[in-house]
Amino acid sequence: MNTSGQRLREYLDSQGMSYADFAKRMNVDPQHVNNWFKRGVPKARIFEVADALKIDPRWLADGMAQAPSAPAKIGVNQVHYGGPDEVTPLEPLHPWDDKTPLEPDEVEVPLYKEVEIAAGSGRTAVRAIEGRKLRFSYATLRAAGVDPSSAFCASVNGDSMAPLINHGATIGVDRASTNIIDGEIYALEHDGMLRVKILHRMPGGAIRLRSYNSDEFPDETYTPEQIIDQHIVVLGWVFWWSVLRTRRGPTLAR
Repeated sequence: MNTSGQRLREYLDSQGMSYADFAKRMNVDPQHVNNWFKRGVPKARIFEVADALKIDPRWLADGMAQAPSAPAKIGVNQVHYGGPDEVTPLEPLHPWDDKTPLEPDEVEVPLYKEVEIAAGSGRTAVRAIEGRKLRFSYATLRAAGVDPSSAFCASVNGDSMAPLINHGATIGVDRASTNIIDGEIYALEHDGMLRVKILHRMPGGAIRLRSYNSDEFPDETYTPEQIIDQHIVVLGWVFWWSVLRTRRGPTLAR
């Protein structure tokens, strides 16, 4: 079995090299690189790929040689943090829209929100927004232990989880992780409303919802009967969130 594709992916990830940049370096279509990850680098190209990456072709081919460990160098996309020996690479930012093709290492994740389910009734349900998606790298989801097919994103309303997760933040949710681990953060559907809370199991099948901002939002405890009556459903474990900060100084001229 040709396992060189796995080592190639791991090496590119360790060096912070995007799969698209590697494809350009090899003068191939990004889909070819994706195929190499799955099926292995063709034997006829092992030496060419190894030479381009300055690594041992024996390690790339079968993993029998010592794994490469190239020292970090400061370039145009790197910056110092802390001491002189601490270097953190910064990936360049690439603008994209819905028409931008996915790179081999990217996956699209649907975006959910509360939507009205009956005109004029005021009742809502948590549903995917048609045509709205966010992009993640496979490496990011792998690091979190999340299957891309089980992930979705949603926007947070309110300050109950501030300052950890602020109003307007976007969260990533793993639908495959609905078993409650005490003290972890989960997304819930509560009678059609999207909520984000720290959950704890209670005796008798009850659950406690705790807010990070517990001074303003006290704990809520629900019995099994209330969970059913109020349609409380654990949507999944929150594995990621982002914060859009409000500018405090003068805005940039348009």
